[in-house]
Amino acid sequence: MAVVGISRDPPAAQKKWKEKHDLPFPLLSDADHRVQEAWGVWQEKNMYGKKVMGTVRTTVLVGPDGKVERVFPKVKVAGHVAGVLEVL
Repeated sequence: MAVVGISRDPPAAQKKWKEKHDLPFPLLSDADHRVQEAWGVWQEKNMYGKKVMGTVRTTVLVGPDGKVERVFPKVKVAGHVAGVLEVL
């Protein structure tokens, strides 16, 4: 199993985040949100009553064959890891 994080943050910010939280997996930068658009997680959101485009936090499990096996949309951090591990 491999874990990879993707965000719009630039590589320098991701490096700081990875070090601060001692993350054991790579973080990839998608500053132009092309990957997020392709995966359907770049969506309209409501922020303080205003509609904006942004990343909808999502976890995608991809099998060894490259096919999507499970999608966890609109992830809430609390309890999420346990839920994903249960599925795995």
